[in-house]
Amino acid sequence: MSISENIAKIEERIQKALDTAGRKRDEITLMGVSKFAPIGQVEEAFRAGIRCFGESRVKDALEKFETFRKDHSGNSAAQIHLIGSLQRNKAKSAALFFDCIQSVDRKELVVELAKHAPARDEPLAVLFELHTGEESKSGFESIDDLFQAAELVLESGCLKPGGLMTMAPFTSDTNLIRASFRQLVKAQKELERRFPPKENWACLSMGMSNDFEAAVEEGSTLLRIGSLIFKE
Repeated sequence: MSISENIAKIEERIQKALDTAGRKRDEITLMGVSKFAPIGQVEEAFRAGIRCFGESRVKDALEKFETFRKDHSGNSAAQIHLIGSLQRNKAKSAALFFDCIQSVDRKELVVELAKHAPARDEPLAVLFELHTGEESKSGFESIDDLFQAAELVLESGCLKPGGLMTMAPFTSDTNLIRASFRQLVKAQKELERRFPPKENWACLSMGMSNDFEAAVEEGSTLLRIGSLIFKE
């Protein structure tokens, strides 16, 4: 199957999950996780309607998307997000290149990004990564640390809070997966109450190739799907 056909199949599954949850299609962004995909496949996904791409490594993204960005500027421009762990020594490059850093997982990284984001034309969007289940994954583990990081972002003037991101446990136990997603929704509600307006926390980046339908039903607004899109 072609990438466009893969996307069409995913869209069918998304719509079924939306129907189950009583939600609308425009409430969700479908991200193409392109970290292992060559630029030719990215171009095909773009032609099929994908406008948001996720990368895990700063250097790889810079090399892959430099020309792509120039070719797809204007109203149809793609958003490029960093979804992988970010080291402080790569913070400058990341802050200047990406449209959003989804993997903000510690206060020190907020401070580092705030040093470099003023050089951008507009504030850098960030999502806070919450640790909700996968033992080997990074992310804030306490709501207090999350609140402190949120305060740093709001005070910076050059960073823009967008919401939250998490990775559910890789398991066939749907109860554990849904519990992970519900924990993210709960954190979103607490941030909305403590740091209005609620629009600052609108994005819930949760759901991947193996669990995106459950994520849709639990309230995801951004799905990170790689293998189901880019496998031939």
